[in-house]
Amino acid sequence: MKKAKIYLLMLIVSTSLVPNTMLGATENYSNLVANDPKEIPAEVKVQLARLDEIKTIDKSTLTSPEKKELRKEVRAIKASLKSTGNGVYLSVGAIIIIVLLLILLL
Repeated sequence: MKKAKIYLLMLIVSTSLVPNTMLGATENYSNLVANDPKEIPAEVKVQLARLDEIKTIDKSTLTSPEKKELRKEVRAIKASLKSTGNGVYLSVGAIIIIVLLLILLL
């Protein structure tokens, strides 16, 4: 019975700590243009257009170095698009520390 409780606890902890990487695979960057009511900078529009262009390329005719270069370019564009976000992100650990400090100080 004691082992069952330990296994159940491990199962709950492990499933609650799994990152949501599967959601990132379905992200469509072209939808960002239509859904965002704010004005999008010209550089971002150019990068999104380049991503769509790369997506439409027939990759079966490309050589291996060309495919590698395209992958590097896509990674660089996606990284720059992520860095253009103006949001403030807090990790779970930072939120826990803030809550604990608020409890202790109040």
